[in-house]
Amino acid sequence: MTTFASISEKVLAGGRIDEAEALFLFQHEDLLELGELAQTLNERRNGRRVFFNVNRHINHTNICVNRCRFCAFSRTADQPGAYLMTLDEIRGRAEEAFSQGATEIHVVGGLHPDLPFEFYLEMLRTIRGVSPQLHVKAFTAVEIAYLAELAALSIPKTLECLIGAGLGSLPGGGAEIFAPAVRNQLCPEKISGAAWLAIMEQVHQAGLKSNATMLYGHLESAADRVDHMRQLRELQDRTGGFQVFIPLAFQPEHSQLKIPGGGSCGVDDLRTLAISRIYLDNFANIKAYWVMLGEKIAQVSLAFGVNDLDGTVVEERIGHEAGADTPQAMSRDAIVSMIKKAGRTPVERDTLYRELRVY
Repeated sequence: MTTFASISEKVLAGGRIDEAEALFLFQHEDLLELGELAQTLNERRNGRRVFFNVNRHINHTNICVNRCRFCAFSRTADQPGAYLMTLDEIRGRAEEAFSQGATEIHVVGGLHPDLPFEFYLEMLRTIRGVSPQLHVKAFTAVEIAYLAELAALSIPKTLECLIGAGLGSLPGGGAEIFAPAVRNQLCPEKISGAAWLAIMEQVHQAGLKSNATMLYGHLESAADRVDHMRQLRELQDRTGGFQVFIPLAFQPEHSQLKIPGGGSCGVDDLRTLAISRIYLDNFANIKAYWVMLGEKIAQVSLAFGVNDLDGTVVEERIGHEAGADTPQAMSRDAIVSMIKKAGRTPVERDTLYRELRVY
């Protein structure tokens, strides 16, 4: 018989829980007990250290051929609010970020119907031209599939071209939820979950690290979440290429997808993060993305198995278009203070989780 005690005994002895046990944890009523187990496992791996980085987001365009129901960011070219940054504008933002101490530029955007493949290569060269010390984390697996089709190249050849232009790693967006029935309601035009995983496997084979995400708090069930994490864990077993898992809380405010009750709640956020730490035993890092969770829940999550808070971000548009009411940036000092007030040690990192400074 599965009990919390049996699961706890197994994982503390170094065992791996299965999907049924993970689903049991989603139904376990004692949130604090769950958090304590997750935090014990986290401290065994990471101590009381919490990572963050100094980064800037550049969402170069919101013009997109897809119309995902959960997304409030995308536009057609003739819609109010549609935009496309010039390379000069992108360079200016990268220069500003570098002058403020950023080590990472995070680039994701819409699937623009008219931009040539060369634009994306030149965008990478432009950012890298600001400083070789700037790491460019860019393009979700969905964007990689689109760029490969645009360039009429295989995924490996597309990645080779992008790496040559300055691509350093990939974010984890576009995963959403892998369950086909739910994914077809959320984003029927987007590549399948299986295709996302296949591209990420090729990304890792090309020598690049990436993040992994899961969008939750919409139409999915707890079983869908567990199945999503199972597939990530299996791929991580094969490649070891994922650096961090980031559960992303659905933002319902401006989405076309109307959910009774409106998305996740704080208890659900903390539960999902804690279970992520317990189930994803081959992921070193679990991130609370403060942009979507809010600063207070993100801070509390540091007692629920989380060891990463993302970074300074600056001008994030996708989550905010959907209704996130957090600031669009957080200073290094504010992040350090947040971590210290939670009784943890702030560690500034670079994109590849190399430690730069302990506070």
